[in-house]
Amino acid sequence: QVQLVESGGGSVQAGGSLRLSCAASGRILGLNTVDWHRQAPGQQRELVAAITRDGTTNYADSVKGRFTVSVDNAKNTVYLQMNSLKPEDTSIYYCSTEFLLDDGSTWFGGGQGTWVTVSS
Repeated sequence: QVQLVESGGGSVQAGGSLRLSCAASGRILGLNTVDWHRQAPGQQRELVAAITRDGTTNYADSVKGRFTVSVDNAKNTVYLQMNSLKPEDTSIYYCSTEFLLDDGSTWFGGGQGTWVTVSS
C-alpha cells in the first residue's frame, strides 16, 4: 500500500550538517503530518521537529535555529536538514508519518530509523 524509506544518517564532526530523508511511495494523495523523533540509547524518545499539511512547523527548543523540516510534495518526501550539529545530537532519528491515500483513507507509518553520530 505505502512504502516508507528513511535515509541520510551518518557520522560528522561537531558543526557539520546532515540531511535526513523520509520518502514514501504508493497510493498517496498527500501528506497530513510528519514528526521527526530521536532516541539515544538509554534515553527517552524526544520529538525533534514536526510539520503539518499547511506548512506549520514545530521544533524542540534544543534544535531551534539549527534544524529545518520541509516537504517535497511532488516526491512525497520529507526532509530534516540538520546544521551546526552538536555531540548531544547523537541519536537514532525516526520519522513518523500520516499520509492521505487516494481512496480517502489515512495511512500511518514510521521509518526504520537512522543513526546520526556527531563527534567533538
